[in-house]
Amino acid sequence: MSSTASGRNGTWRNWGGTVAARPAREVTPASVEELAAAIRRAAEDGLKVKPVGSGHSFTSIAATDGVLIRPQLLTGIRDIDREAMTVTVEAGTPLRRLNAALAREGLSLCNMGDIMEQTVSGATSTGTHGTGRESGSIAAQIKALELVTADGSVLTCSEKENPEVFAAARIGLGALGVVTAITFAVEPIFLLSAREEPMPLDKVLSDFDELWAENEHFEFYWFPHTGSTNTKRNNRSAGPEKPVPQLRGLFEDEFLSNGVFQVAQWVGRAAPATIPTIARVSSKALSARTYTDIPYKVFTSPRRVRFVEMEYAVPREAVVETLLELKAMVERSGLRVSFPVEVRTAPADDITLSTASGRDSAYIAVHMVKGAPYQRYFTTAEHIFTAHEGRPHWGKVHTRDAEYFAQVYPRFGEFTALRDRLDPDRRFQNDYLRRVLGT
Repeated sequence: MSSTASGRNGTWRNWGGTVAARPAREVTPASVEELAAAIRRAAEDGLKVKPVGSGHSFTSIAATDGVLIRPQLLTGIRDIDREAMTVTVEAGTPLRRLNAALAREGLSLCNMGDIMEQTVSGATSTGTHGTGRESGSIAAQIKALELVTADGSVLTCSEKENPEVFAAARIGLGALGVVTAITFAVEPIFLLSAREEPMPLDKVLSDFDELWAENEHFEFYWFPHTGSTNTKRNNRSAGPEKPVPQLRGLFEDEFLSNGVFQVAQWVGRAAPATIPTIARVSSKALSARTYTDIPYKVFTSPRRVRFVEMEYAVPREAVVETLLELKAMVERSGLRVSFPVEVRTAPADDITLSTASGRDSAYIAVHMVKGAPYQRYFTTAEHIFTAHEGRPHWGKVHTRDAEYFAQVYPRFGEFTALRDRLDPDRRFQNDYLRRVLGT
């Protein structure tokens, strides 16, 4: 998987190939002062400003025809406070580098998503999450952040300093300013034991509440056209450390999960009638395994097959009903779905536009391989998700607008009022933000 978006002849493209933009200019500031100056210059020139990380959002949240801010020089750890158990990191730092640096210091985040190619600011600004019974998204682990606003001012935000900005800017969508540094809560590094095994879908759904309650981190993948899932349970362990043997990891995580899976996707795209058979074979390809390792090596895995994704958060108590409706839709529609459906959970948090804001949530993600027609599948799935007051991931495909979000986010008005105050001239506006936040 590439960790950067591609650009040719001045065109920026995202990782999934769903968005392209031609910015008037690109800026790679080496300091907060240079970034502030770039924003002020953009205002003088009448240009919009958008920061972009690794381009892993499937939406056009980072697209601009104005000034594109590249943060790759704003990287590294600023400070580790072992008394407060926090780490302050520059916003352009890739999660991969942060995880490795923390491990060298004997520290870790408590939870993370399933890839680590994004920058810390890109991941948090769009609400990237993993799965957890008590531990929430990456943004929920933020203790403070630094933000450059539309007039070039630098704000430090926390629960005590500019708390109304802190409540919103942890998942700010790039609408409130450019995040330049983030302070995360960390803890002494620990071990996780992972248990991965196939399980019939009927059993997963009937036992879902029990599986969720008994495991710190539970997730599963359902293979459409089958009654099969692969489940993963991660729980803290006293050890000993027992990672996946190198050769087995190469075979299962690279050869099977990426290489063979890619070939299967190519075959399915060329001959859709083969997809149900491929799904049945794929659902049986990986055997059960257990291993114990440090957190980021358990939470994350390589994802090299390019795809397009839609993900919605529904109330956790509605997840089984929603999945059954999704399954029935696939069965009666004649659709051929070659990619597994991913299901994860998160506890309620207090971030204004977090998909888990104010409610325990379950995430249902539907995918199609890059280049395959996905619109009919996603549109029909979206009807199911929105019927359960679903909230789409801000960085993944959806068609919702400000009117819808005002209904499913009780604090939506708080966010838009703060945006009016911090960015009255809409310096950070683009078409996506105009749709999801209104003018």
